[in-house]
Amino acid sequence: METEEDPSSEELPKVFNDPIHGHIELHPLCIKIIDTPQFQRLRNIKQLGTCYLVYPGASHNRFEHSLGVCHLAGKLLRAIKERQPDVGITDKDILCVEIAGLCHDLGHGPFSHLFDQKFIPTVRKGCKWKHEKASVDMFDYMLRDNDRRLEKHFKRLMMDFKEVDLIFIKELIDVPATIDNGRWPYRGRGRDKSFLYEIVANKTNGIDVDKWDYFARDCFMLGMKNSFDHTRCITSARVLEADGRLQICYRDKEAHDLYDMFHTRMTLHRKAYQHKTHNIIGKMMCDALVAADEFLIFEGENGDKLSMSTAIDDMKAYCQLTDTVIRTILLSSEENLNTSKSILMDIMNRKLYKYVAQTQGKTTGNENINDPDRIKEHLLKFKNENDEMLEDFDVKKLDLEIDIVKLDYGMKTNDPISKVRFYSKIDENKAVAIAKSQISHFLPDTFAEQSIRLYCKNNSPDVIHFVREAFSAWCSQNNLPKPKGEEDGE
Repeated sequence: METEEDPSSEELPKVFNDPIHGHIELHPLCIKIIDTPQFQRLRNIKQLGTCYLVYPGASHNRFEHSLGVCHLAGKLLRAIKERQPDVGITDKDILCVEIAGLCHDLGHGPFSHLFDQKFIPTVRKGCKWKHEKASVDMFDYMLRDNDRRLEKHFKRLMMDFKEVDLIFIKELIDVPATIDNGRWPYRGRGRDKSFLYEIVANKTNGIDVDKWDYFARDCFMLGMKNSFDHTRCITSARVLEADGRLQICYRDKEAHDLYDMFHTRMTLHRKAYQHKTHNIIGKMMCDALVAADEFLIFEGENGDKLSMSTAIDDMKAYCQLTDTVIRTILLSSEENLNTSKSILMDIMNRKLYKYVAQTQGKTTGNENINDPDRIKEHLLKFKNENDEMLEDFDVKKLDLEIDIVKLDYGMKTNDPISKVRFYSKIDENKAVAIAKSQISHFLPDTFAEQSIRLYCKNNSPDVIHFVREAFSAWCSQNNLPKPKGEEDGE
């Protein structure tokens, strides 16, 4: 005899076994979001783009990262609520922040940041689009898709649900302004809960649960050690009045650990995110997507036929766009995709653009020095002792690529800890700033650097030697260090 399933079982939380955070329990409304096609799409978008083509373990996706951010958002807020019940954190506040953490990456395109930082700027010059905006657009589309079933779940599963709660969630996903501005810029929550806007995406000092999850997850999948422990921050976090509003502050003894956090960020960029081979694979992958753009068509909400670059304006079309696009290209018999397919095959067969040399650039002063087009122009005018010039070679076949790699602690040349507020054991209700000199003399004097890398499509030894010689001469002319492997002469 068959028995009907108890509908109340759908309103119970579910437990996920996460390799980073262990068993995590998520609210039934979060489960309803996870079970939508818009969220499931994240299973097919690599967290680190093409990094897995250099680091084989880095094949994790935006899906599991989003679950981790959701979990940490709730964990941090519950810890503060238990420690400071008078702050006024409600269960609905916690759920809204968890949902924002869950949905903050809905708008990522194929290979994550490669899409919004390289592909879109290449094919849509001047377009100010960013994945945070797309995350809000996808969230709206998710609510209205499938006969607005998800919107009904919000009204049923969120206590005292109001439309302003949806506004709040979207503000947390794509923070529209800096909190430090004089007039309060938000509608979701008032100034009395300003600290809630620091949890998922912190525009004030960069300390947020998004970073905490991807630091731990990326280090684990890349096989690197993570010297930063976010659980210590959760244990010491307090909400205090600072600089005219309520902020999340940390115990003064955690200052050095927070420097470790920003150092971890810089190290991940240096060793993985900006790895020289990873960057050139990313460049080649971008070239492949650009070549395929107008020949891959996706259907929008009104039946419009859209390319990859215009799909960002229509969430039904954009929902179909994931990393699987390269399989579509590779398996296609369309002649229009042959150029794109050829580039992808070169990546698969490791026929990559040749890395030539690298030098340290300047973070301040004449920005023209770091202009890729100006660097190419100078290199092509170089003459060696035999009066040969780079222009004597087939410039198109040279296909010089200049990669400007920027590494910092998250706030360009500024010290990020200068924006963090702390409290002491003596007075845990007073927020104070801590100067770098009060923490350690071993901390860096500068918080940013730039590297200038040169790649060449032509891998002929003679050409590579000549290009390296030209680059070395350019470094000398601009008072930059000689490329690695060459004697600086100082």
